[in-house]
Amino acid sequence: MGHLGFSYVGLIFLLMLFIPNIAWTRNKPEGYSPEGENKILLAFERAGEILTTTLALIFDDLNFHGWTSWTWWLIIAFAFMAMYILWWARYFRSKKELRDFYSSFLGIPVAGATLPVLAFLFLGIYGRVIWLVLAALALGIGHIGIHIQHKRSLTFKNDGRR
Repeated sequence: MGHLGFSYVGLIFLLMLFIPNIAWTRNKPEGYSPEGENKILLAFERAGEILTTTLALIFDDLNFHGWTSWTWWLIIAFAFMAMYILWWARYFRSKKELRDFYSSFLGIPVAGATLPVLAFLFLGIYGRVIWLVLAALALGIGHIGIHIQHKRSLTFKNDGRR
């Protein structure tokens, strides 16, 4: 369930999440617009963002407490966050077009949305904090769903179907 206390690991994950996103605000792809996003997906995304951010910081179960078989979940979570940073590095070196923003990475679709969700999901599993697992799932439904919606819209525009 989780024990209340500050999580430095959660803070590290959030910094890895927020710093590239802050840089993105000055490097948005041309034509990006949040208009037309599904309101239900948006509600899941917002709730997931608030809950994930809060929960990642307030449970000290997410911190490293020595090597156990559960540590592999933490390693996997960090691997997803490292892949997320590498995806951002590729985006910032790209032409910064919409297709770059909704691109896959190492076979993971809409990686900019999927990778951090997976990272927080596995962090919750590592810490055995069901609340973070549930928050990450809500975030995934909304954030990944919205990114897929935008990518499909882009695909339709490029195919001339829209």
